[in-house]
Amino acid sequence: MTMEISAAKGERPRKLNKYACGCAIVGSMISIIFGYDTGVMSGAMIFIKEEFTVKESQLEVLAGILNLCALVGSLCAGRASDYLGRRYTIVLAAIIFMFGSVLMGYAPNYNVLLVGRCTAGVGVGFALMISPVYAAEISSANTRGFLSSLPEIGISSGVLLGYISNNVFAGLSLRLGWRLMLGIAAIPSLFLAIGILWMPESPRWLIMQGRVGEAKKILKKVCDTCEEAEEMLQAIKKAAGIEESCKDDLVVIPKSNKPQGAGVWRELLLKPTPTVRRMLIAGVGVHFFEHATGIEAVILYGPRIFKKAGVHARNKLLLATVGVGITKLTFITISTFIIDKVGRRTLLLVSLTGMFVALTGLGTCLTVVEHAEEKLLWALVMSLIFVYMFLMFFNIGICPVCWVYSAEIFPMKLRAAGASICVAVNRLTNATVSMTFLSLSEAVTMGGAVYLYAGFAVAALAFVIFVCQRQREGAWRIWRNYSVKVLSMERRGKRMQ
Repeated sequence: MTMEISAAKGERPRKLNKYACGCAIVGSMISIIFGYDTGVMSGAMIFIKEEFTVKESQLEVLAGILNLCALVGSLCAGRASDYLGRRYTIVLAAIIFMFGSVLMGYAPNYNVLLVGRCTAGVGVGFALMISPVYAAEISSANTRGFLSSLPEIGISSGVLLGYISNNVFAGLSLRLGWRLMLGIAAIPSLFLAIGILWMPESPRWLIMQGRVGEAKKILKKVCDTCEEAEEMLQAIKKAAGIEESCKDDLVVIPKSNKPQGAGVWRELLLKPTPTVRRMLIAGVGVHFFEHATGIEAVILYGPRIFKKAGVHARNKLLLATVGVGITKLTFITISTFIIDKVGRRTLLLVSLTGMFVALTGLGTCLTVVEHAEEKLLWALVMSLIFVYMFLMFFNIGICPVCWVYSAEIFPMKLRAAGASICVAVNRLTNATVSMTFLSLSEAVTMGGAVYLYAGFAVAALAFVIFVCQRQREGAWRIWRNYSVKVLSMERRGKRMQ
């Protein structure tokens, strides 16, 4: 069956290129493994606490340390992907995650489990940075939103598989069950490390290395027509500072245009132009608010929230989390098919408004339950509805959009480094929520913690309204202005010489 993706406004729908889609799917498989590790840990912590008799604070560290280590991995991934290439960076991410999974599956004590979680976290940081970048760079402009959202579908699929794994292995012995839950992720990691070698390299990275001939062959495969491939080739060459008259063989890239570590970081952080500063603020802000609104509290501590609402049986708690996984996967899939048609900013506004309503309702229900002297069935039902409503609006908008936005807003020279900064902020915020939710719930009650996340949803709405571009083309407009300014400065410098 032929699938069509809506193009930008005023253009007719374009067919989805099967080869580009296949490449993006394989590149996104690392996200499935990461999602699995996130989802499975929510149930595994119940058994880990029972075997190792650890404190609540140690469980918070175990849950959040993955994201702190992912911060380190994402910062390293930007430089690694510019040096090794996008494809081999995915291989490296899969191998690191595989070793982490093996350590967690072996874990004779809490300390070894923590080391395994840290190792896996570094792999996660690599994966979260490189998957959307690879998908964005292997696709054409009219399907970039769709294919760049595939890593988020992968994460949601993995979360659901993790919840299912909790239910499947929960019946095994205490020592074996949770170890299988965590260690089994090493198998798909190994297959991915091998399978990605059959995929092509990013044509944009190849051009940045001067390998224009190789890039041209790949562009012909990922584009529907030779004319489209040629247009993309010339646009990328122009952005890379390659003259149109240059032959499509190995060419020499101007040194100033190569992604050289210190120069890229200086241009992004130390001496950014107003345009680059605006790109960075927009990308970092969207990534910050994705997790500041509390999604990790629901994903990792869903059983705690459901227990507070009135669900106490262990099998029912684990079953309720499967509903979380199904809701997350369903609406992230819907969003993937409409993101190029509806637009990034519109989805963000709808998403954040719905999240605020859901969080306010959930906080109210949990507060009522907290002060009730008897079990309130209506509060339990409404709490479940508001949790699923929150997941619905989160996954329809801010969840996929933040990754697409940061993957496409930066110019080619700054894309890997810019994306790595966004992912680092994403992981730091994620870790903060993961490692503070239980303590915060004890200090201000669980309902109070949810009200705090609702406040962040309001702040996120204001950020999108006043900072983010009105249309999808806005990102490309400021990118184009940046490229034109850089090229004009170089030409002026050549004339002076």
